[in-house]
Amino acid sequence: MLRASAEISNTEVDLRLLNGEASDDSKVAHANELMSFATAVASRDEKALADCRSKLLAAAGAKVLVDAAAVAANFQRMVRIADSIGIPVDSESLKRAQPAVDQLGLRRFRTAENTPV
Repeated sequence: MLRASAEISNTEVDLRLLNGEASDDSKVAHANELMSFATAVASRDEKALADCRSKLLAAAGAKVLVDAAAVAANFQRMVRIADSIGIPVDSESLKRAQPAVDQLGLRRFRTAENTPV
Protein backbone atom coordinates (compact mmCIF):
# COMPACT_ATOMS: atom_id res chain seq x y z
CA MET A 1 0.00 0.00 0.00
CA LEU A 2 2.83 2.40 0.78
CA ARG A 3 4.41 1.75 -2.61
CA ALA A 4 1.10 2.28 -4.43
CA SER A 5 0.18 5.48 -2.59
CA ALA A 6 3.69 6.86 -3.14
CA GLU A 7 3.43 6.14 -6.88
CA ILE A 8 -0.04 7.70 -7.14
CA SER A 9 1.01 10.84 -5.28
CA ASN A 10 4.37 10.93 -7.06
CA THR A 11 6.15 10.96 -3.68
CA GLU A 12 9.59 9.51 -3.11
CA VAL A 13 9.66 7.35 0.02
CA ASP A 14 12.86 6.48 1.89
CA LEU A 15 12.27 2.92 3.11
CA ARG A 16 15.05 3.27 5.68
CA LEU A 17 12.49 5.05 7.87
CA LEU A 18 10.64 1.75 8.16
CA ASN A 19 13.65 0.27 9.90
CA GLY A 20 13.75 3.08 12.46
CA GLU A 21 16.45 5.18 10.81
CA ALA A 22 15.58 8.85 11.33
CA SER A 23 15.80 11.16 8.34
CA ASP A 24 16.05 14.92 8.23
CA ASP A 25 15.53 15.05 4.47
CA SER A 26 12.42 12.88 4.07
CA LYS A 27 9.79 14.23 1.71
CA VAL A 28 7.06 12.75 3.96
CA ALA A 29 5.72 15.36 6.36
CA HIS A 30 6.46 14.50 10.00
CA ALA A 31 8.27 11.33 8.89
CA ASN A 32 10.32 10.89 12.05
CA GLU A 33 7.36 11.37 14.37
CA LEU A 34 5.23 8.99 12.28
CA MET A 35 8.05 6.42 12.24
CA SER A 36 8.45 6.62 16.01
CA PHE A 37 4.69 6.34 16.53
CA ALA A 38 4.46 3.27 14.26
CA THR A 39 7.40 1.65 16.02
CA ALA A 40 5.81 2.26 19.41
CA VAL A 41 2.49 0.80 18.21
CA ALA A 42 4.23 -2.32 16.92
CA SER A 43 6.33 -2.72 20.08
CA ARG A 44 3.27 -2.54 22.34
CA ASP A 45 5.29 -0.42 24.77
CA GLU A 46 2.62 1.74 26.45
CA LYS A 47 5.08 4.29 27.82
CA ALA A 48 6.82 4.72 24.46
CA LEU A 49 3.45 4.92 22.71
CA ALA A 50 2.21 7.66 25.05
CA ASP A 51 5.42 9.64 24.48
CA CYS A 52 5.32 9.21 20.69
CA ARG A 53 1.61 10.04 20.59
CA SER A 54 2.28 13.33 22.40
CA LYS A 55 5.19 14.20 20.09
CA LEU A 56 3.19 13.43 16.96
CA LEU A 57 0.25 15.49 18.24
CA ALA A 58 2.52 18.45 18.98
CA ALA A 59 4.31 18.23 15.62
CA ALA A 60 1.45 17.38 13.27
CA GLY A 61 -1.85 18.03 15.01
CA ALA A 62 -4.85 15.96 16.00
CA LYS A 63 -5.98 15.06 12.46
CA VAL A 64 -2.63 13.47 11.57
CA LEU A 65 -2.49 11.64 14.91
CA VAL A 66 -5.99 10.21 14.44
CA ASP A 67 -5.22 9.21 10.83
CA ALA A 68 -1.97 7.53 11.89
CA ALA A 69 -3.73 5.62 14.68
CA ALA A 70 -6.47 4.53 12.27
CA VAL A 71 -3.94 3.27 9.72
CA ALA A 72 -2.04 1.37 12.43
CA ALA A 73 -5.26 -0.20 13.71
CA ASN A 74 -6.34 -1.17 10.20
CA PHE A 75 -3.01 -2.86 9.47
CA GLN A 76 -3.21 -4.77 12.75
CA ARG A 77 -6.70 -5.93 11.75
CA MET A 78 -5.64 -6.99 8.26
CA VAL A 79 -2.59 -8.89 9.46
CA ARG A 80 -4.59 -10.77 12.09
CA ILE A 81 -7.24 -11.77 9.55
CA ALA A 82 -4.65 -12.88 6.99
CA ASP A 83 -2.70 -14.84 9.60
CA SER A 84 -5.77 -16.52 11.05
CA ILE A 85 -7.07 -17.78 7.71
CA GLY A 86 -3.66 -18.55 6.23
CA ILE A 87 -3.81 -16.39 3.10
CA PRO A 88 -0.92 -17.47 0.85
CA VAL A 89 1.18 -14.91 -1.04
CA ASP A 90 1.31 -15.64 -4.76
CA SER A 91 4.63 -15.87 -6.61
CA GLU A 92 4.06 -12.66 -8.64
CA SER A 93 3.50 -10.64 -5.47
CA LEU A 94 6.62 -12.14 -3.92
CA LYS A 95 8.67 -11.14 -6.98
CA ARG A 96 7.38 -7.55 -6.91
CA ALA A 97 8.00 -7.30 -3.17
CA GLN A 98 11.54 -8.74 -3.25
CA PRO A 99 13.40 -5.39 -3.59
CA ALA A 100 11.60 -4.01 -0.51
CA VAL A 101 12.11 -7.31 1.36
CA ASP A 102 15.84 -7.08 0.68
CA GLN A 103 16.13 -3.36 1.44
CA LEU A 104 14.26 -3.67 4.72
CA GLY A 105 15.91 -6.94 5.76
CA LEU A 106 12.52 -8.55 6.36
CA ARG A 107 13.90 -12.09 6.32
CA ARG A 108 15.41 -11.39 9.75
CA PHE A 109 12.00 -11.75 11.40
CA ARG A 110 10.93 -15.14 12.74
CA THR A 111 7.64 -15.00 10.84
CA ALA A 112 9.57 -14.94 7.55
CA GLU A 113 10.03 -18.68 8.04
CA ASN A 114 6.42 -19.06 6.87
CA THR A 115 6.98 -17.23 3.56
CA PRO A 116 8.47 -19.07 0.61
CA VAL A 117 11.65 -17.60 -0.85
